[in-house]
Amino acid sequence: MKQTIAPDATPDTWSPEALLVKAQRYVENMLATDSDKWEYALWSSLSLEFLARAALANVSPALLADNKDSWASLFHALGFKPTEARFTPKSISISEVFRRLAAIIPDFSKENADFGILHTGRRNSELHSGEAAFEGVNPSRWQPEFYQASEILLRSMGMSLPDLIGEEEAEVAAKLIDAAADVSAKAVFGDIEAHNKSWNARPEEERLAQAQAAAIWATRQYGHRVVCPACASQALVVGEPVTAPVQKLDDGEITETQEHLPNRFECIACGLKIAGLSRLAAAGLGERYKKTQVYDAAEYYAPQDDYSGYEEDNNER
Repeated sequence: MKQTIAPDATPDTWSPEALLVKAQRYVENMLATDSDKWEYALWSSLSLEFLARAALANVSPALLADNKDSWASLFHALGFKPTEARFTPKSISISEVFRRLAAIIPDFSKENADFGILHTGRRNSELHSGEAAFEGVNPSRWQPEFYQASEILLRSMGMSLPDLIGEEEAEVAAKLIDAAADVSAKAVFGDIEAHNKSWNARPEEERLAQAQAAAIWATRQYGHRVVCPACASQALVVGEPVTAPVQKLDDGEITETQEHLPNRFECIACGLKIAGLSRLAAAGLGERYKKTQVYDAAEYYAPQDDYSGYEEDNNER
């Protein structure tokens, strides 16, 4: 049979390749931002939206077209030129994109879709209202779900996380996903509750003295200061570096920063200790932290000399 009306190539509006490029552009901005900043979460939400649209368009660009008021957008998505006056392509809402992905992609669960709707919903609140929607949202709570959803969407297109975020960040993402999936880690709540009861049973004078001692200890020891989930005293987490160190020269000093992923917690006030990223994540202590060291520039660039950092800060953010 002869086809007398043939479609053109898929326009960029609906092209999975073009949508994926936008997702990659936004994730580059995300990775250039500190992971605990609200801007990091905002860029991640933009990246996730276009990644989701790319995955759905990769099944068929027609699935992105909004046919509610007219079939022109569907016609356009199929590569034809609508004759409708003042035509503007209209696509379905991102919520509907996630619902369709959950129905079409076998590995993309309802939980993945619900997270996508929640995360991009915060983005809408951030951009279209006075609400600081990402402010105070603990990254350790959303990053594992973000990376898991992204991994599944990429896999549906024959790609993997390193294709989007690079090998280094993909290794961190894998650890965050594994930690969040470790159901046994929730046993840490029993330890926290036991230490909380023991702490509250102590005389008030003893608790005050222990809290003061913990504050001094946490300041002087190596590690990142956090609040103990059992007794609210100052405590420490320590971990492993997950990024290459970054140096900045300012007024004769070299400031070197490096992100770490925590793997151990200790509070000397109530005695609570937690080991392992999965248990730390369950306890709300799995957030990445930045270690900062400041050097004299002359000493830093004189490797033959015996220099050492004279200031260390694990709590600047």
